[in-house]
Amino acid sequence: MRLVLPFLALSLCSNLLHAERMSWLENDRIKLGVDLDLGGAITFLAEKKDGANVINNFDLGRQVQLSFFSGPVPFEANGQKPAEHWRHIGWNPIQTGDDFKNASRIIAHENDGKLLHVACIPLQWPLNNVPGECTFDSWLELDGPVVKARARITNTRSDHTQYPARLQELPAVYANASFHRVVSYQGAKPFSNDAVTPVPKPQGKHPWSFWPGTEGWAALVDEKDYGLGLITPGRVHFSGGFAGQPGPNDTHGNSTGYLAGQGQEILDHNIAYEFRYELVLGSLDEIRARAAHWKPTHPPVWRFEQDRQGWHYQNVTDSGWPVKDHLHPRFEQDDPQLVSPQAFWQAEAAPYLVIEAAFHTMQKQATIMWQPHEGRGFSGEGLIAFPIVGDGEFHRHVIHLGAHPKYRGGMLRLRIDPVGQAESGAWMKLRAVKLTASPEK
Repeated sequence: MRLVLPFLALSLCSNLLHAERMSWLENDRIKLGVDLDLGGAITFLAEKKDGANVINNFDLGRQVQLSFFSGPVPFEANGQKPAEHWRHIGWNPIQTGDDFKNASRIIAHENDGKLLHVACIPLQWPLNNVPGECTFDSWLELDGPVVKARARITNTRSDHTQYPARLQELPAVYANASFHRVVSYQGAKPFSNDAVTPVPKPQGKHPWSFWPGTEGWAALVDEKDYGLGLITPGRVHFSGGFAGQPGPNDTHGNSTGYLAGQGQEILDHNIAYEFRYELVLGSLDEIRARAAHWKPTHPPVWRFEQDRQGWHYQNVTDSGWPVKDHLHPRFEQDDPQLVSPQAFWQAEAAPYLVIEAAFHTMQKQATIMWQPHEGRGFSGEGLIAFPIVGDGEFHRHVIHLGAHPKYRGGMLRLRIDPVGQAESGAWMKLRAVKLTASPEK
C-alpha cells in the first residue's frame, strides 16, 4: 500500500479530467460502473434509490482497484527512478494508472448484463508511463446489495528473481468523506453477535491501521451505520483508516476512507494469482450478515496442490511457480521459517496439527509456533519441537498442540521452523498442514 497518502501528493489533480467510457451492471438494489479509460477499475457504486456514488475518485490512486507489490525496492525501469517518497513502494503495478496521471490500457472487455469482465495492462504507480510486465483481470457480478468479484494478476516479468513476500491490497477500496467511521469485528467470538468496535487509529507515522477482522469483513460507514463493506472470504487481515475531514458524499473530494484486504504473498515472475472479494453497499447489519455466509465450518486446512495457499517464507526460497502437489522450500539460510496466512480458530476446536511433509536434512527436529489472537506475533512462550526424519520421504507428523498450556483460546497464525540453521542441499516437500480435533482425521 502507498504509505504517502495520495491526497498529499500535490502534483495530482483534484479531478479526473478524461472522457469516461463506462461499463455498467445494475439490479433492483445497486448500480456498478467500471471505467474503461482507467483499466476497468470500479469508479461508481450507488444504491438505485438515490444514485449517490460512494466511490472516491479524487485521483488515480483511489477507486476500487487491484494493486500488487513485489521487489526490487526501489523499483526502476527505462532509466527512471521513483521520487524519494515512493522509494519504499518497489514494484507496484496498479489498475487505474500511475502517479503521473497516465491511465492503464484495457485489453479485453465483456459485459452480458450479468457478468462483467475486464482485463488491462496496469502501470507502475511510482514511474511515468511504465507498463507492468503483467495483466490484471476482474470478473464482477451483482447479488442484491453485493458486488461479487474475482480478480487475477498474471505475471510475465523479465526479472526472474524470487523476491520476498509483500503485503498485497486485496483489493484497495476508497470511499467518500461521508463514510468516515472505520469498523470491523475484531474479537475472539466471531459470528456470535458480539459487539462491533471502531478500528483504533494508528500510532506513529503510518497512515493506516492493521487489524485482524475475525469475521472476515471491514466497513466504512456514516453516523447511521450505513456505508461500504469489504468482505474477504477466507481472510481476516485488514488495513484501513480515514484521511482528511468528514464531509459530504463527494466522489471528487480530497478526504477519503480506505480499506484493503491483506495477504502476504510471493509473486513469482510467471505467477497467475487469484483472489475473491465482495463489496456490500448497505447497513452495517447487512454487511455483517453477508459476511456470515462465509463463516468457516472447520479449523484451517492448507493443501498445497496448486499454490502456496497464502503461506510465505522468511530466509527461504522455493522451487517457484507453478506449484504441483507440494511446496519445495530450500534451507540455505539460517533461521528458515514458513508462515501461514492469518486465519482464526479456537485452540480447543483444533488440539492437533498434522503436517504431511518430506525432509532432506541432517537435522533431527523442527519447531511449530502459533500466534494467539491477542498476541502481536510469535514468541518463545508458544512453541513445540517435534522430531523429523531426513530421508526425503513423505511422513505424517502429528503434533499435540493442546498439550501445551499456552495453546488456549483464539488463534491467528502458525509458523513452521523446519530446521534450526542453514544446511547446504537441505530441503523440504510440504504437501499439507491441517488443524484438527483428532489425530486420526
